Amino acid sequence: MRSGIVLILDGHDDIEVVGQAEDGERAVAMARDLRPDVVLMDVRMPRLDGISATRALSGITDVLILTTFDLDEYVFGALRAGAAGFLLKNTDADGLVEAVRVVARGDGLISPAVTRRLIAAFRGAAPPRGPVPEVGGLTPREREVLACIGRGLSNAEIAVELDMAEATTKTHVSRLLNKLGLRSRVQAAILAQELSPDQP
Repeated sequence: MRSGIVLILDGHDDIEVVGQAEDGERAVAMARDLRPDVVLMDVRMPRLDGISATRALSGITDVLILTTFDLDEYVFGALRAGAAGFLLKNTDADGLVEAVRVVARGDGLISPAVTRRLIAAFRGAAPPRGPVPEVGGLTPREREVLACIGRGLSNAEIAVELDMAEATTKTHVSRLLNKLGLRSRVQAAILAQELSPDQP
């Protein structure tokens, strides 16, 4: 499976595969050493599972989960651990390449097969776990960016909507994640959905 993925990704000029790991512990060690833009992580691996490995890499690199399993426990576990995206292995080659590019740009991505279930869960079908972060420390602009993230807009789309440079958008996203103690923009999107009924 890894060899096939490498062939797919290395066939594109804008993507370079810098390492491969056979288990979770090795994946974490290599990612900390190589600092890639994106780590493509399986959920089930020897020695350290993909959820724990993703948590260990929070703040170091963006993780895109790739798995055959779309069970809620894996989806929610991956996102709580800070994954930037969740993709099923039945995704075609073009979809996989585009997903890597999306996450590398700093945007989040969730497989369409699980998006509806995820939205339902975080809109009330399943109660959120843990306290909701305090958003009072955000600037008005950061609140606008958070609302856009909650609507599923990419950095480029937010930049157009709020009439600012994409680089500025990335800065706002990074700052609001830090202020809210979130690991990824996907978590920010979930938070924005949870807060949306209370927003003006």
